[in-house]
Amino acid sequence: MGGLSIWHWIIVLVVVLLIFGTKRLRNVGSDLGEAVKGFKKGMRDEDGKPVERLDDQSRKDETSASNERDRNSQ
Repeated sequence: MGGLSIWHWIIVLVVVLLIFGTKRLRNVGSDLGEAVKGFKKGMRDEDGKPVERLDDQSRKDETSASNERDRNSQ
């Protein structure tokens, strides 16, 4: 009770195909794929390396500051 069986999903798929048609669904799928590719490309900088996250930079700053404190205390 409450779960959808395979027959329910088949009926939903048939209704969606009848409403939108295969061509429109194919176009939506390709547009979605292009959007994902564009997003991944946007997450990289000009050199092709992943963009460094802000929290990664703050961790590096904290590490270098603690290392400097250790050197000064010795």
